[in-house]
Amino acid sequence: MPYPGTCATNGPAVHERPSPAASWRVALPHSAAAVPVARALVRTALAELEHGADGDTAELLTAELVANAVEHTAGDDPIELVVRLLPTGCQVEVHDADPAPPGDLTRPAAGREPDPWQEHGRGLLLIRALSSSCGHRPTETGKAVWFRLAAVPPQGRPRPV
Repeated sequence: MPYPGTCATNGPAVHERPSPAASWRVALPHSAAAVPVARALVRTALAELEHGADGDTAELLTAELVANAVEHTAGDDPIELVVRLLPTGCQVEVHDADPAPPGDLTRPAAGREPDPWQEHGRGLLLIRALSSSCGHRPTETGKAVWFRLAAVPPQGRPRPV
């Protein structure tokens, strides 16, 4: 278990500087229409982050989390998107009413590689591979599935055309 102020990552533990983080929280419909709305919110939130996480990656991974919540949870309860802008990057969470943890999020299942010919089955692989850290936690009403992206230094960002 990480110490307070640290998190498990795909690399060494990251210590976060304490500072107020900007955040957005929005309820989304339990339908496929939630995916483009979530992508737009993440794009808008990241536009306000001075040192910016990779917006394209954030949108892709957010779309995967929201689509999974819609597809793999029953009922009509709304899902909730939470975007937190941190000094070290951003964290995106998707809350749903199903308490069951997502399969294979933090560790790939042995011998269960996604089929490259199928349309589905690679979302969690993308989240594991492209985020700086990811995970899930129980909530009072179900669970939250999250990922973090590190901020990209200004010299490493693509220049607008």
